[in-house]
Amino acid sequence: MEPLPVTPMPQDAAKAVQEKQLLLSRLLARLAHEIRNPLSSLDIHVQLLEEDVAHTPPEVRARSAARFRIIHTEIERLNNLVKQFLSLAGRTAVNRQPVQVAAVTDHVCALLRPEAAAHGIEIALELPEALPPIVADPDQLTQALVNLVLNAVQAVGREGRVLVAARVEVAANQMHIAVTDTGKGIDLENVEALFEPFYTTKEDGSGLGLWIVRQIAVAHGGMIRAENAATRGAVFTLTLPLRVNEENHG
Repeated sequence: MEPLPVTPMPQDAAKAVQEKQLLLSRLLARLAHEIRNPLSSLDIHVQLLEEDVAHTPPEVRARSAARFRIIHTEIERLNNLVKQFLSLAGRTAVNRQPVQVAAVTDHVCALLRPEAAAHGIEIALELPEALPPIVADPDQLTQALVNLVLNAVQAVGREGRVLVAARVEVAANQMHIAVTDTGKGIDLENVEALFEPFYTTKEDGSGLGLWIVRQIAVAHGGMIRAENAATRGAVFTLTLPLRVNEENHG
């Protein structure tokens, strides 16, 4: 793989990033408040819809049950995302607990496969048989991986592959979760801007996805790095500690 260089940021550029982050904090706080009310309404109406479906034939109820579970899971995740937006607007709070990475990655891949398949893109998951849990915030980890996989799918565009893989370095107390795509790869000249707020190379991109990933990684005591794959495409690797120091994190 071709590592991407990181050079010190000039003072003017650092000031510009700080100004962007201040503006972003205000936007995230506003966005969180704007989403919260319609999300609550959606949750109530889904519950009412479940009551209506309860009076339908058994085969309809059976088909609907799995779909309702997905809807409730995603509503809960969006509610947690709203809380995360509010915390990102201030200080990122991390609700640390044991997390089964296999379950999280499987959920993320299953969630995004329909959208990817519509563009001829395969999302594959390759994990070791014995993958230990990590101590992390499950909602933030899910959001980070959704952002990375979605970014990879968008980078491929059409007819390609996205691979999600994980490996553990027990001695280093680290887990590496890599998302590899078969897109065009990364422009070395723009690598320093990839994780800045509002930076995007997409016409309809917000420039927030990778920035949020970095915020989550740093809040966990980890890191996110980008590099070009050996053949084609890019690799984004999220590195997180397996365990945290209880004295420092409580």
